[in-house]
Amino acid sequence: MIEIKDLHKSYKMGSNSLHVLKGINFKAEAGELVAIMGSSGSGKSTLLNILGMLDVADSGAYTLDGVPIKDLSETKAAQYRNKFLGFVFQSFNLINYKSALENVALPLYYQKVGRKERQEKALSYLDKVGLKEWATHLPSELSGGQKQRVAIARAMAAEPKVLLADEPTGALDSTTSYEVMDLIQKINDEGNTILVVTHEEDIAHMCKRIVHLKDGVIVEDKKIEQVRAEQYV
Repeated sequence: MIEIKDLHKSYKMGSNSLHVLKGINFKAEAGELVAIMGSSGSGKSTLLNILGMLDVADSGAYTLDGVPIKDLSETKAAQYRNKFLGFVFQSFNLINYKSALENVALPLYYQKVGRKERQEKALSYLDKVGLKEWATHLPSELSGGQKQRVAIARAMAAEPKVLLADEPTGALDSTTSYEVMDLIQKINDEGNTILVVTHEEDIAHMCKRIVHLKDGVIVEDKKIEQVRAEQYV
């Protein structure tokens, strides 16, 4: 599903260069729920940006669903992102002047899905995350947890191969965090592949595998006994 081999990434800092990823090897199979952990500066966000085709590695190979991801034009990268990936961010990244329904329907618009089908699909995904009644509300009328659920519905509406979640609970209190993780676990139960970047141990243990990054290298990669979030909800 996802495979990266010997991935390196540096950034120029004046006359110096900062080596952020130092030969990363990583593989995730279809249906996995993987936590990527590491302190600030460990390289986890850079790795997620490369996986999300928002940044490009200096060297190494990246294959997604059998497709080599290399030498992509901006247009091609955008097409691949829309076809393969769903994104969930700490700050939700909803469009403030669009309703919950319109936000969820947005990736379908870019996939050139007709208006009627877009709305039906978006409504069904809002229903899945328990927010059908909030379809006409603007983000400013929603709580943090509701905004994140809208963001997850938007990410899933395009039926991506992989869901990339960057600190999805970072802006939420613990009760709301567990509700969001409960939803992520249920989406994973349906066979969806999900990578979660987090620095929170309790959130990581709600995944099925933890990959630890430190100073640009993977120092640990282990399968774990998953803690179900629903017991805290």
